[in-house]
Amino acid sequence: MKLHAVLAGDHVRLPESALLPADSAPQGIIPAAVMRDADPDASPPEIRTVSGETVFVSAERRTELERFCIDNRIPRRSRPDVWGDLLEPFLDTEFTTEHQAAAQARLDQVGLGPDEVAGIRHKVAPLMRAYNTVHEDWHHLGLADLLDAATADWIPEDQQIRPSEVAAFCAWAMRIADLGYSRRTAPRLTRRTRRAPGGGGSH
Repeated sequence: MKLHAVLAGDHVRLPESALLPADSAPQGIIPAAVMRDADPDASPPEIRTVSGETVFVSAERRTELERFCIDNRIPRRSRPDVWGDLLEPFLDTEFTTEHQAAAQARLDQVGLGPDEVAGIRHKVAPLMRAYNTVHEDWHHLGLADLLDAATADWIPEDQQIRPSEVAAFCAWAMRIADLGYSRRTAPRLTRRTRRAPGGGGSH
């Protein structure tokens, strides 16, 4: 995937195709100091900034990301897979009424009612149908797939996001992905951050 970032000590380097605002990633670099949390278990693994932006890491680098989080004291946190639920209708499979209702119930919990869900799906439908006509994914489509599709030059022109609108589209998609984040939910800390006051780390 062309959107994968490279881990490098106390920062990540973004690929040229990344579409984060310049002030979020000067010279294509995001320092660990502005990383809010990460989820090495996501598919693909994710790093999220304090501004709510998402950066992807190759699944082959999952162990490296775990170490990166420990070394830089970045909390590990899993958030609801909002786009996974939103993009289910575009998978190459069919779901029962009960399954669809469960997905909507999860979307309700992050503040997306049926009307909002219908509007979002309508907006991305041409793009994701074109994308999955090629990929034929029947298991999972998520934020990474949506952004991959938004920046793919092989999507038929009449179904592409206009080049002038891609950056805004990606920012919109990341905001939706972050709806499930809550600062009231305690993060799952890395080993190095699990320290009792005045004591050593737990093992």
